[in-house]
Amino acid sequence: MAELDRITLDPRVMGGKPCIRGMRVTVGTILGLLASGHSQDRILEAYPYLESEDIEQALAYAMWRVEEVEVSLRETA
Repeated sequence: MAELDRITLDPRVMGGKPCIRGMRVTVGTILGLLASGHSQDRILEAYPYLESEDIEQALAYAMWRVEEVEVSLRETA
């Protein structure tokens, strides 16, 4: 998987939610806009400080998180 260098996690920004380049725009915001039918062009118009690569990495991050498997560890006696 390509490096997700545009996705940041900082507990001081948006409560530690994954954000775009340290800004107060979360991956969830981008995904919500796309899911509600907004085009990438429309999102970039509404958020002029974003770049198309930001949206692409938000999607890549979301896909990675969906495919991630959490394994609970148990002590064996």
